[in-house]
Amino acid sequence: MKHFRTLSELHEGNGWAPPENPFFSMIGCQQACPLGDREFTTDAYVIAFKKLKSGVIMYGRTPYDNTNGSMYFMKPRQIIELKGLEFEEAGFMFFIHEDYLLGHELFETVQKYGFFDYEVNEALHLSPKEESVIWELKDKIITEYNNNQDEYSREIMLGHMASILMYSQRFYKRQFINRSELSGKTISKFDAVLQKYIKEGGLQERGLPSVNFMAEQLFLSPRYLSDLLKQETGKTAMELIHLTLISEAKNLLKSADRGVAEIAYELGFENTSYFTRLFKKQTGMRPLDFKKQLLLN
Repeated sequence: MKHFRTLSELHEGNGWAPPENPFFSMIGCQQACPLGDREFTTDAYVIAFKKLKSGVIMYGRTPYDNTNGSMYFMKPRQIIELKGLEFEEAGFMFFIHEDYLLGHELFETVQKYGFFDYEVNEALHLSPKEESVIWELKDKIITEYNNNQDEYSREIMLGHMASILMYSQRFYKRQFINRSELSGKTISKFDAVLQKYIKEGGLQERGLPSVNFMAEQLFLSPRYLSDLLKQETGKTAMELIHLTLISEAKNLLKSADRGVAEIAYELGFENTSYFTRLFKKQTGMRPLDFKKQLLLN
């Protein structure tokens, strides 16, 4: 598999025209424009819009949902695989080399957007109004990109790109809400998987369930699951796992014949100290103090 360290190598290796900027480039594709089959990694972020007539886009070895006009986001050094792509309508791909962000506020901001870690069937599907917002910003970037670039160009292009990412975050929140209305609350499904894991002895056999495990059971990527739950409940997947376990712990502590270490083991904790720290963080007191208080009452 080919890895492209620079955008010039990326363009040359894919048969594209040389980039106007060595650290920031854009590939456009008009209606019924085939891109061919290719597989590569790059040191660039990719922000793209496409409405496919046929073909498959793979990212991190998992397929994107390509049914509607949608956006997808890729971070550096993830495998990008294109197979038999043909656009139903015009599309575009922005490539931003990670070095282009050095010294800019977007360097830190871009790492906070969870959608760069989304994988299976988690592309951002745009409404017509949302699509027009993105295209307007894209056109502004292209205008600057095709001009004689000067000392203001980087700030202007990255400013518009920051707006695209911010709008994408907003649009994803809308998509989370719509998804919940159509398919039910994710938290209900999450709780069902977690309770099944506990009742079937998963805590004793395999220890604490990971976010990755929970996401696999719900056919979501870990980051997408946490962002969905954060939207619904205000808490991440791991926080909800911990809250459930502490609730279980409180119930077990009511039993006078069970020690803290025994309860910690039963709940899948590898050591008592970790269990104690988490319990105190959630309740404000250590398990033993909680148990004593129950016995006094």
